[in-house]
Amino acid sequence: MRYHPHEILLQDARKMPELWRLAVGVVLVIVTWFALGLLSDLLVLPAVLALTGDADLFGGNDAAGMAVLLGNFLYAIIAVGLVLQMLHGRSLGSLVGPRDRVLRQWWQVVRILLVLVCVVVVLPPYDMGEPVVAQLTFGRWLLLLPLSLVLVLIQVSAEEILFRGYLQQGLAARFRSPLVWLLLPSLLFGMGHYMPQEAGDNAWLIVASATLYGMLMADLTARAGSLGPAIAVHFINNVWSLLVVASPSSLNGLALYLHPFAMDDVAALRPWLLVDLMVLLVTWLAARVAIRA
Repeated sequence: MRYHPHEILLQDARKMPELWRLAVGVVLVIVTWFALGLLSDLLVLPAVLALTGDADLFGGNDAAGMAVLLGNFLYAIIAVGLVLQMLHGRSLGSLVGPRDRVLRQWWQVVRILLVLVCVVVVLPPYDMGEPVVAQLTFGRWLLLLPLSLVLVLIQVSAEEILFRGYLQQGLAARFRSPLVWLLLPSLLFGMGHYMPQEAGDNAWLIVASATLYGMLMADLTARAGSLGPAIAVHFINNVWSLLVVASPSSLNGLALYLHPFAMDDVAALRPWLLVDLMVLLVTWLAARVAIRA
């Protein structure tokens, strides 16, 4: 496996590779993230509620609630940055990768994935067995789109910084085997998508799909030597699944359309999970081609 570029990200991580630092750091990231989110809730939520009258802060089923949920991921980025400085003596930039490399690879992957999205949209099938359901009017969706894109970028960047950045690099600095640093963060990432109330009997299939996704993004990051490609793939994926056609079960407040079935609909959803798996594999391969260009 061509993981030599991974060393670009591991140079600073290997200066303080102790596992206790990583373990304490994970706890501090979670605590700091929670504390900053709580402080934000105390300061920001009253203003949000005053402007909107109500906001679904748990399900994200309206625009205000979804914006707050996505915006809270900014505190995860801040938390990782603070922990890196305090425990590891390194910067957030060293975790993400060299700036020019990150931006170049991000754009290379975004560009090829936009072409891939257009191809998928043009090719059949043209519905999901039933027509998608309108969620926002096109005018309102378009008005919210610039902010929505920024919020999704914050959310996916936070997840990549935490899982393919802090956890992956922390483990790779200590263990050379990809089975450790590729698999363990991916399992945690997958479990973060365990939603039994929304997904019902599909919950563990979604966990398995998210775990595989994490492994592919870990592989892509190690091949790229930056988080740029993984952030790009995650961004395009979540723009589609959160802003274009979202689940009617939750996290749909900024979406233009909704799927015609809920996440716990076993008969309807499971065939589409297989389609999602195929799209994920093609997306991963396309991203690998992009960073080699």
